[in-house]
Amino acid sequence: MRLILLTVLTLIAFAANSVLNRLALTDASMGPAAFALIRLVAGAVVLAGLSIMSGGLSLRAPGRVTGVLSLAVYMLGFSFAYISLPAGLGALLLFGGVQVTMFAGAVLAKEPIPALRWAGSGVAFAGLAVLLWPGSAAAPASVPALFMLAAAIGWGIYSLNGRAESKPLNATAANFILAVPIAALVFAFRADAITGLGVAYAVLSGAITSGLGYALWYTILPDLGATRGAVAQLTVPLIAALGGFVVLAELPDIRFAIAAALVLGGVLLSMRAKA
Repeated sequence: MRLILLTVLTLIAFAANSVLNRLALTDASMGPAAFALIRLVAGAVVLAGLSIMSGGLSLRAPGRVTGVLSLAVYMLGFSFAYISLPAGLGALLLFGGVQVTMFAGAVLAKEPIPALRWAGSGVAFAGLAVLLWPGSAAAPASVPALFMLAAAIGWGIYSLNGRAESKPLNATAANFILAVPIAALVFAFRADAITGLGVAYAVLSGAITSGLGYALWYTILPDLGATRGAVAQLTVPLIAALGGFVVLAELPDIRFAIAAALVLGGVLLSMRAKA
């Protein structure tokens, strides 16, 4: 029950990032490079403080380069994708790609994957297909979609890398701190708008729903495993779509309800599978 509650809390934080990013870029007229940079800085400050209070902060560890680069790719791709993608659709592309990346990592690592978990993944992915199927909504623009798929690969690798971390809070803090110069370099070459309200959204996203959320994710990943972690994240598009409806007035349709049933059913199957 504790694992389930912590997983739900983490997934809500992930979905909140999509809504906050959309709010910053649309309502607050914030630039994507600026949002990514401030989000990383805010997360780095909070996580560094918590790490120091918890016994010290170390920036060096095996796998640190992979963690830093994958986090930077995710953060930047995520921000630039939300220039035009709705919150729910962006999260859908993100975590659909994450699922593929994490399942591929599990297969390459020869992690045992029960048949029921494969079935659950298939049912959940069918829900994603329902949402992407041509219909009342136009297909996403190619460039933002590619940015989000790059973010998906980055987050998938970041999640796989995090399973080996013995100190998740320290690891998340170090990754955030070392990814800041990468985002700063992108901002230096592509400086864009910074607004007061946009900064507030970026700080909230970086300090709370990203920094603390990702530290919690690193904590529960060893118990979830790669495949269950991948399938569980497929609920995030549905949470983000609901948030987009409430906060951004992005109205879901009947396909949303069908996809929700399929994705949640697939997650249930996957969580029940025994290795």
